[in-house]
Amino acid sequence: MMAQVVAAEFLKLKRSVVPWVTLGVMLLAPCGIALFMWIVQHPETAATLGLLGTKANLAGLEATWPAFSGYLAMVAGGGGLGLLGFVLAYLFGREYADGTAKNMLALPVGRHWFVLGKLTVALVWWAVLAVAVAAEGLLLGWVLDLPDRTPGAMALAVGTTLLAAGISFLVVPLTAWVTVATRSALGAVAFAFGTLLLGDLLGHTGWAEWTPWSIVLLAAEDATMLTWASVAVLVATFVVGTMVTILQLEYADNP
Repeated sequence: MMAQVVAAEFLKLKRSVVPWVTLGVMLLAPCGIALFMWIVQHPETAATLGLLGTKANLAGLEATWPAFSGYLAMVAGGGGLGLLGFVLAYLFGREYADGTAKNMLALPVGRHWFVLGKLTVALVWWAVLAVAVAAEGLLLGWVLDLPDRTPGAMALAVGTTLLAAGISFLVVPLTAWVTVATRSALGAVAFAFGTLLLGDLLGHTGWAEWTPWSIVLLAAEDATMLTWASVAVLVATFVVGTMVTILQLEYADNP
């Protein structure tokens, strides 16, 4: 049954432009980072850009591979909280927007399969985006000829980027629950970006290790900060988010 649900979800995406839009957004971020790296590398040429060059220099940026790869991981982590939240809101909210929720829930299929199927599609979708960002980062690093770009450093950068993307996936099922509970993708998108802001805010406090959204951002910045307690919080967040979404569909009033 799982295979049929997943196949049906992918079929719905066949003519949708949303996957391509999310790919474009994700690929734009490394280009922006690379632009600032280039400005730092060539301050004389960048002086013609005026304020943009001044900002890049004052930001304390280093045009090195470790610095560039660190920003790539932040794109994957922060992107997971924001853009992946949008993906979940789209997958779970389109049924309500299209008025097909009644038809879906009336099918002789356990409702938990719809939740698990949509999460699986989101996982594949997000994995493709994360791999694309990592590949683009390697290409841009080669074009910029950033120092300290050794094979080991590049492998570490890819691993850290994919790790940050994977960790971010563990916290987004709550966005799916908000979508189903409110029957609106808009509210879920607001929730997703709200968690991004909350994670950044609490990341500077002593609660960071116990706040799932802060853990994502901290781990993207430095994977060694990921403790067993943090892993337990992330796994618990995923399980709770998935279960409340299933229970919402099973027992709450749905159109």
